[in-house]
Amino acid sequence: MWVEQQDIDRLAKFLEMTPEAFENKYVRQVGRRRSLIEKPNFECIFWDEGCQVYPARPPQCRTFPFWKENLSSLETWLDVVEECPGSGTGTVYSGEEIEQLLQGRGETGKKQS
Repeated sequence: MWVEQQDIDRLAKFLEMTPEAFENKYVRQVGRRRSLIEKPNFECIFWDEGCQVYPARPPQCRTFPFWKENLSSLETWLDVVEECPGSGTGTVYSGEEIEQLLQGRGETGKKQS
């Protein structure tokens, strides 16, 4: 999962760490980008029967499952629902709200106004 400096700062603050300590423990360099490290099974390092950093989660998590690749077809969406039991069971978002999510505005988990 890609992270920017503001994500690192927010996550570090939530975990009561310095950004430098957070980055040393939880971030890896991938080319010119930075990513959160993953568990051996490729799950997010902060997933343990739920998100352990939910209030500070990065935009990629805040907008899941409404990623363009997940909405490309009904078949793709149904694959997401099968893999992630929470998908398709929560708040119903309008097409306009989903468009805002795709543009990086807003987040899932709470109804937008």
